[in-house]
Amino acid sequence: MDETSALLSLADRMLWVAALVGAPVLLASLAVGLVIGVVQAATSVSEATLAFVPKVIIVAAVLVIFGASMMGLIEDFQRDIFSAVAAIGKGGIQ
Repeated sequence: MDETSALLSLADRMLWVAALVGAPVLLASLAVGLVIGVVQAATSVSEATLAFVPKVIIVAAVLVIFGASMMGLIEDFQRDIFSAVAAIGKGGIQ
């Protein structure tokens, strides 16, 4: 494996890690926004804080619940990046 393919492999993994880290927060925010949007449309109440406050609460709860696993993914990827950069710098790619 040459340096280019090693770097492309790391870039591919970076995109997957970013998607896995961001997905729980984005999906929770999307679901809450959708539910609140339907409720606001049904009741004709268009208050901006009714959409914002529940999203902030849900995002905080998701970060508390999934934060450790998100950081574990980032930590594993960071270790792989540093070892790959060190291997490329020494000339021996793993």
